[in-house]
Amino acid sequence: MTETAPGAAPTTSPEPGSSGRVLARAAFLTAGLTVAGALLGLLRDQAFAHFFGADTDTDAFLVAWTVPEVAATLLIEDGLAFVLVPAFSLALVGRARHTGPDPVRALVAATLPRLMLALAAGGAVLIAAAPAVVAVLAPGLPRADLAVDCTRLTATCVFTFGLAGYCSAALRGHGRFLSPASIYVAYNVGIIALLLLLGGAWGVRAAAAGVALGGVLMVLVQVPALWRSWRHREPAVAALPAARHPARGTAQALRLALIAPVVVFALSRQTQVLIERFLAAPLPAGAISHLNYAQKVAQMPMVLSLMLCTVTFPVIARALASGDTERARRRVESDLIVAGTIVLLGASVVVACAPQIIQVLFQRGAFTAHDTAATADVMRVYALGLLGQALVGVLARSYFSEARPLWFPACAMLAGLAATAAAGALAVPVWGAPGIAAANALGITLTALLLLWGSGRRRIALSVRWVGGQLARLVVAAGGATAACWWGASVASHPVLALAVGVTSAVAVFAVVARLLRVREFCLLFRPLTRKLCHAR
Repeated sequence: MTETAPGAAPTTSPEPGSSGRVLARAAFLTAGLTVAGALLGLLRDQAFAHFFGADTDTDAFLVAWTVPEVAATLLIEDGLAFVLVPAFSLALVGRARHTGPDPVRALVAATLPRLMLALAAGGAVLIAAAPAVVAVLAPGLPRADLAVDCTRLTATCVFTFGLAGYCSAALRGHGRFLSPASIYVAYNVGIIALLLLLGGAWGVRAAAAGVALGGVLMVLVQVPALWRSWRHREPAVAALPAARHPARGTAQALRLALIAPVVVFALSRQTQVLIERFLAAPLPAGAISHLNYAQKVAQMPMVLSLMLCTVTFPVIARALASGDTERARRRVESDLIVAGTIVLLGASVVVACAPQIIQVLFQRGAFTAHDTAATADVMRVYALGLLGQALVGVLARSYFSEARPLWFPACAMLAGLAATAAAGALAVPVWGAPGIAAANALGITLTALLLLWGSGRRRIALSVRWVGGQLARLVVAAGGATAACWWGASVASHPVLALAVGVTSAVAVFAVVARLLRVREFCLLFRPLTRKLCHAR
């Protein structure tokens, strides 16, 4: 094990041969399917904007859209994953050591039936309470009746998203990433299909019905791989290092003391969106829609930056389950810099080319030039918080991979949420929708700084000074890339050509500056292109 001096760049040891190849292949497949899901999500939003534009009907649907957004965060992306991936990792370590009853099957038997019952009850309550939910989320909404109808349709995703999240966590714990990465492809296919088939007759209710169909498809696309994983003992699992008390750890992995902070963290993170909708409800018609379109596009770099963490989360959980804290620390530090590289490069393009991006993606049909300008203004402000979003995603996974109760991430998220609410209340009367986006960026950045500060005092003890220094260098590179992209986009009048020139300029300048500043993970990430010019520490 290599020790690293405080403040110095840690030595990067690659994963063992076969493990490294498996991670690379899993990351490649996840990246491909993530991009496919994101592109289908854009196509979904384009179809929605084309059919309905940005008006009171779309605002009503987007209030109902809060249900799948919260459900996805709590049941797929954060909540269940933070609890179940470490639990399945402990169970797999126990399976490797013992020849008796299979701890994986015991874990499933103890959790899945109860989860299905709770999800069904939660969905039924939400359907019955839809009028009250709409009144709380968006008081004074002009089309509250339409929002109630859409909320009742989207409420079915509480059950289907929960099952999809359980399947995804179980498969990732088993080292299977193809099916979980494909769930948003299936989801968006369901929404797009019903939009095209029923959009003219049902209006925005067709999109809500598409959410219900998409949730079912998310489960079905994972069932075959999950059945194969649970029927057979994986040969690769037997090679895992053994935990001290895997059986006991698995039995305790889903205690209320562990679940509670995860739930609070996930709900607090998603509550930022609820605050945005609440603050935007009294604004002129279309404000909620402009916020939604801007957020969906601006967050694409963040989503892509976290695809690696989806693959490495089980690796970190298994390393900690077996006591290998050094390997877990190196992995988290590397993930932070790689995620920062991707998201800051994407943010530079979003800031510089926001009008062109929105014009190319959405300006057609009922979506007017006024909508493009309003959405672009909001999106530029949202981009200021993208680095914070990415860091929170990476650091949260590292905190919750230890399968023990940790309240610090939830407290950090609550502090960021309070900052978002306070700043938003002050900013909305002055700046309107862009003020809401600024409050979001402020709150999530505060959360990221708190989590980064606390990560140096944990069991795996990240080198906060070194990580902060590397991220600061990337911010400098992003500043240069933004200026170059802005200039490149200004030399062409056609939006597609302006985007092409701007993106090319941004990538070139970002690469040169990051290389000159010797950002280590950037050099490792692009080693085939920079082998002669980059030198890892």
